[in-house]
Amino acid sequence: MKVQREKRFALLMAVRDSDYVKKVYGGYFNVFVEAFADEGEKWDLFCIVEGEFPDIDDLQNYEGFVISGSPHDAYGDEYWILELCFILQTLFAMQKKVLGICFGHQVLCRALGGKVGKAYSGWDIGIRKVSFTEDFTFYGYFDDSLDEIPPTLSIIECHQDEVCEVPEGAQVLACSDKTRVEMFKFGDNILGIQGHPEYEKDILDNIIDRLLSNGSFEVLDS
Repeated sequence: MKVQREKRFALLMAVRDSDYVKKVYGGYFNVFVEAFADEGEKWDLFCIVEGEFPDIDDLQNYEGFVISGSPHDAYGDEYWILELCFILQTLFAMQKKVLGICFGHQVLCRALGGKVGKAYSGWDIGIRKVSFTEDFTFYGYFDDSLDEIPPTLSIIECHQDEVCEVPEGAQVLACSDKTRVEMFKFGDNILGIQGHPEYEKDILDNIIDRLLSNGSFEVLDS
């Protein structure tokens, strides 16, 4: 009898756990596993913001990789961000599936030849309606049990940077009235999403409270 090999995935964590997420969810790792993992899969955590990366020789043993969001700039030159860009270029060459979320979406774009920077329109934080391009298809990333993809969806956003230009050969899959590149794909293995499909609204509410308390932005009276 043939024994099926256990599927392994790696979460590349570019953010430190907040006190709230640790208390309510046990850490962001649990948030991602709950959102994306299927039964029987093994997920490994690498705290790349602390300089912890998978061994280059072990990359081949993973089915796919997810890059989290981060308060850091994807266009920054911190050592771990440059190391992440190298790893992403290697994974692209290996044709490994990679999903980037928020910062992960932006750093994927940077690593593969696109451009990222501060959003001209400033912070986008809250619930945003995202519109798909007409030729959007599943590309093997989404639940094939869905009959069709709706023309729009609402997703949690929390970013002040954005993808300015996708890599040559990449395709924009979705946009919004605030952000031109809400989602892109490159080949059949790279997918970037600017929003946070892994978040529950309480996580967003806590982030907003923390940003307000540390003066990152202020609410203006209408």
